Amino acid sequence: MATRLFVALATLLAVVACSSEPAPTAAEPGGWVDEDVTFVADGLTLHGTYRHRGEPAPGPAALLISESGNTDRNGDNAVAGPVGNMRQLAEYLSDKGISSLRYDKVGTGKTGLGPYATRPADVGSAVYTAGAKAAARFLAGQSQTDASRISVYALGEGTVHAMALVTDTAPDALKVHSLALFQPLSGRYLDIITGRVRADVDAAVSTGAKNRQQGDEVLAAWANAVSEARTKGTAPAKLPEGLGAILNPANVKAVVEADAIDPLALAAKVPAGMPVLATCSDSDAQADCTAEKPLFAALGHTALTVVELKGVNHVLRDDPSDSVANYAKQDPLSPQLVTALDGFVGK
Repeated sequence: MATRLFVALATLLAVVACSSEPAPTAAEPGGWVDEDVTFVADGLTLHGTYRHRGEPAPGPAALLISESGNTDRNGDNAVAGPVGNMRQLAEYLSDKGISSLRYDKVGTGKTGLGPYATRPADVGSAVYTAGAKAAARFLAGQSQTDASRISVYALGEGTVHAMALVTDTAPDALKVHSLALFQPLSGRYLDIITGRVRADVDAAVSTGAKNRQQGDEVLAAWANAVSEARTKGTAPAKLPEGLGAILNPANVKAVVEADAIDPLALAAKVPAGMPVLATCSDSDAQADCTAEKPLFAALGHTALTVVELKGVNHVLRDDPSDSVANYAKQDPLSPQLVTALDGFVGK
């Protein structure tokens, strides 16, 4: 029952170095350069790529927050390979005159684990959100950034940190003009997985791969594990059907921390009237449009544009199979997404 969703979600809280390197600093047509930069978040030096024109005149700028777990600044992933979708997004934005910052989260790329090398279990949602906030401060501090035209673009689990960023009320919080949420998490972490486990069990029973009793045993084992994690903060040493890759004693602390975040509650706090672009896809088991409806409803007080993609996978490319094996094919971003972006960046 280890489906494509399990492969993707199993990376959510894995802290593994990913080897993608940024392009060297060199002027491209139009004067754009990819500059390797660093900034600090709670004692951890994060590495990123600041894509900008050499000219000092301030203009619009975007912070890009990549997918969960071991996914680096470019969208490359230790499991899926050199995906490159976030690099493509940065290049698209520069074609529209928008500078951008994308960065290696803790445990990925040049950033690595830093002070967390001896305590990787301490890397949870709060660490990732702190990194996003530090990245935002760096971007806002650049002379080429117009502070009134800063946007945030995030994918998957990165959308949680994006919403935490735009709802931050701290004195030094980034003032965000607009927000793009690509294939966002639609609910609490363990609830999303529970729904997928049920769907996979039902599919296995319907095809005869399991009988109903076997399926119910898997569901009961998972339900008990979720209850244990939420009430005691611990996890079973073993779970059936590959579920131990998602929840186990080594990662339970980070899982519980991620599960405590309710994306709907965050969405409800996004500033009223903010331009928001949100996508879902009929081919993305992690961001099915039906499952996303409550989140989109929670964003109803914003200037929301919802785009329901067809046949687009989780890394924003045309592939109805959403096979992880295809993520690194370096195909272009889906034309459906590009069309949606064309209408959004002007806002």
